[in-house]
Order: sequence, then C-alpha cells, then structure tokens
Amino acid sequence: MSKEIKIGIYKHYKGNKYKVVGTAKNTETEENLVIYQSIDGEEKMWARPEKMFKGFVKIKNKEVPRFEFIEEVDDDFEHKPSDAKVLEGKYKRALADYQNLLKTTAQEKQDFAKYANEQLILEIIPVYDHLKMALEHSDEKNHDQWLEGVKHVLNQFKNILESIGVEEIKTEGEKFDPEKMEAMEGQGEKVEKEVKPGYIYNGKVIVPARVILK
Repeated sequence: MSKEIKIGIYKHYKGNKYKVVGTAKNTETEENLVIYQSIDGEEKMWARPEKMFKGFVKIKNKEVPRFEFIEEVDDDFEHKPSDAKVLEGKYKRALADYQNLLKTTAQEKQDFAKYANEQLILEIIPVYDHLKMALEHSDEKNHDQWLEGVKHVLNQFKNILESIGVEEIKTEGEKFDPEKMEAMEGQGEKVEKEVKPGYIYNGKVIVPARVILK
C-alpha cells in the first residue's frame, strides 16, 4: 500500500469495503487518524490511527494489509452543501467515538492494573499476618536478635503496604462496623478482641476484620 492515505475505497482483510473520506490529527496526542465509513449501507463512520489502518495482519502465516486500496472515487461534496453538512456531522461523531475508545482503553488498563495489584496484595497479607503472630508469641528474652530482625521486616512490610494504599482496619475498642468487620462471637456494639486483622485497599475492604463483640 502507498504510504499516502488516498481518498477512495478500501477492502478490509475480512472482506468488507470502506470509503476513506479524509484524515485528521488528534490534538491531544498528535496522532494521525484516518476517517472512513462503510459502503454497505451502514451510516456509521470511524476514526482510527493511521498506523493501525496501514498495518498488516497475519493470516495463515502470511502477512496481508489490514486495509487494501482498490479504487478512487469522485468526491463532489463541495458541490453538495447538504451532503457536506451530513458528512461533517458524521466526521465529528467519528472523532468523538475515537476519543471515547481511547478513554475506555485507558480505563480498562487502569482497572486491570488495580485488579492485579489487589490480587498480589491478597497473597502478601497472610505472610505479613504470620510474621505479626510469630512476634506476638515469641520469647523476647531468648531471641533478641531474631526479634529485632522480625520487627525490622514487619516495619518494612507496613511501610510498603501503606505506600501503595493499604491500611489496617482499626478494631479493638471501636464500634462494630458490619461493612468492615465480621463478628465471630458476641452480640454487643463494640469490639472486645480482634481475631484476625482486616485491610482496606484504596478505600475498598479487601479483607474484613474478624472480631469478638462485647
């Protein structure tokens, strides 16, 4: 395919045909865009990156153009003001559609990264809890160096978790909050004892605290 995007009819590698009506530039990213529409009766127009439009796809171990230029067309919109107005409206909708696509893709990437981080945190937290339990049940008189080492690791754990938005749920002496806690025993409104720590990640409860009420 020629490096220049011509106004005309292109065949998609899947068989559909489209008419390229022009090019544009995304003012936010400086990315060159191709504006095209279906010639099979569908009114919708699309705006897609020029790099993607001119790219290749692999079919049966053979690279073929994503869009192949097949013929030129006479564009007489300059002589048809009403048609030009319709085209302009479609053109603007196509650009808006592309902007929405960019935003959706960015949001999906952000959501995926957030989900991946949450899963990793859920795997790390039990290790953190086990270290705290080991410290609570240790004999401080006989394991001074060992205890100092565990305390140091715990502080590192705590600082890292806090830096990425993880906070431990406050429980003992606090009012019972069913959105953050699970009551294992008791019927009161205040927490008497924490059975298992709970955690919040960026405002979301990822591990509810297990408590005994009084």
